[in-house]
Amino acid sequence: MSSHPGGVRFEAWSGGEAPSEQEAEARLRKEGYESFIWNDVPGASYPRHQHSCDECLWVVRGQIAFVIDGVQLTLKPGDRLYLPARTPHTAQVPADRGVTYLVGQKKS
Repeated sequence: MSSHPGGVRFEAWSGGEAPSEQEAEARLRKEGYESFIWNDVPGASYPRHQHSCDECLWVVRGQIAFVIDGVQLTLKPGDRLYLPARTPHTAQVPADRGVTYLVGQKKS
C-alpha cells in the first residue's frame, strides 16, 4: 500500500488471482462502503473532477489510470484506490481494453 498527499491510498494486489466482484463487494461492505459495479469502454476519459463523498475504487477486470496531484496511478485487477471526498483527479481507460470496477462510497 502506498499513501499520497491528501489521504489518497493505493493498494496494489499482491495475492494470486484477484478477488471476484462478489468478494470485493463483501469486503467493501465490511469497510462501511455502499458499492455498485461500473464499466468503462476502451478509451473512456474523465476530465478533472471530484466527488462529494469518500470513495474506494476496486478494479475487477481491465485497467484504468488516475492522475492525482500530477501523480499517475495505474490500477489493474485486484488493485484499489481510496479517494477522500473532494480529491481532484482525472481518469483514463487504455484505448485497447475496457475496465470493470466497483465504486464504494461512504456517505457522511
